[in-house]
Amino acid sequence: MFLKVGELAKRSGLTVRTLHHYDAVGLLTPSARADNGYRLYDRHDVARLHLILALRGFGLSLTEIGACLDQPDIPLTSIVERQIATLDQQIEQAARLRDHLKRLRGTLMDGEEPELADWLTTLELMTMYEKYFSRDELARLPVYRNGPEAEAGWDNLVEQVRALMESGTPPEHEKARELAIRWMTMLVRDTNGDPRLAAKLNHMHENEPSLQAHIGISLALRDYVLRAFSETKMLTYEKYLSPGEIRFMRANYGKRAMEWPQLMADVRDAIDEGITPDSPQGAELARRWLDLFRSYAGDDPGTQLKFRKALENEPDLMIGTWADEALLTFVRQAMSRVVQLN
Repeated sequence: MFLKVGELAKRSGLTVRTLHHYDAVGLLTPSARADNGYRLYDRHDVARLHLILALRGFGLSLTEIGACLDQPDIPLTSIVERQIATLDQQIEQAARLRDHLKRLRGTLMDGEEPELADWLTTLELMTMYEKYFSRDELARLPVYRNGPEAEAGWDNLVEQVRALMESGTPPEHEKARELAIRWMTMLVRDTNGDPRLAAKLNHMHENEPSLQAHIGISLALRDYVLRAFSETKMLTYEKYLSPGEIRFMRANYGKRAMEWPQLMADVRDAIDEGITPDSPQGAELARRWLDLFRSYAGDDPGTQLKFRKALENEPDLMIGTWADEALLTFVRQAMSRVVQLN
């Protein structure tokens, strides 16, 4: 059975012009043509169109789709499974919005006047995440996937930290340090332990004042938590350092703290892409890591060894970070290679 271009356009919801364009760029060439030159599409063409539209829905450009389709044995099953996962996510989002609207309806039926701004903010936040994360990333981001449940888990903690900060409690205080550890542990959990998601979440938070206002986490509050969290690390390192080394560490430890998530994200990407620690890319990542490490550990090899001993002996130093064993192993091997080359 063959479909003419007009029939395929109608059934697929595309325009004839779009199908002509797909033919022109080599994405979807019809299997046959009628005597009058009309394009005729068979079952295999329709299956290929399904792939094109699925990949386009995942955010790929036409050039990227073409490169993907040029590969032999395209796994149609995995593409369909990915579509199902995407639709499941969209259904979850729609269900959350439906719940919001039902509560709004209940408020109206009770004769109360709801705050329209609250609903506009909710809608804004739903689209805001999509500006910074791909659909696959959103499906792996618990803080987004769990919606109001995740927000509710943070509300009490944010209020406790804000109360400490506004009361003038220094971030070095024991209570601030305890809350900072809880904060960072929850953040690792709600970014699925993935530094790439954490780096993007940081970027979105810094660039979206409306998000800061909605979740109640100003940049000042975030920095307060980071200082308190840094204090927990420095107190542990101090057990291994001399007074002079401690002074240098304390003067520099938090200055470049926000660079770590992105660097760990880049290392994680390298691992997933099959880049080896002894490659030029691995060496560059190792140099960036060493540069950050030296910013607070200094250039003395003896001092640096003390920091590494602390990391070996103090497992709590890894709490609230995105560094797992695979990531650290890659970095160690890459650093060894850099040292050999130097």
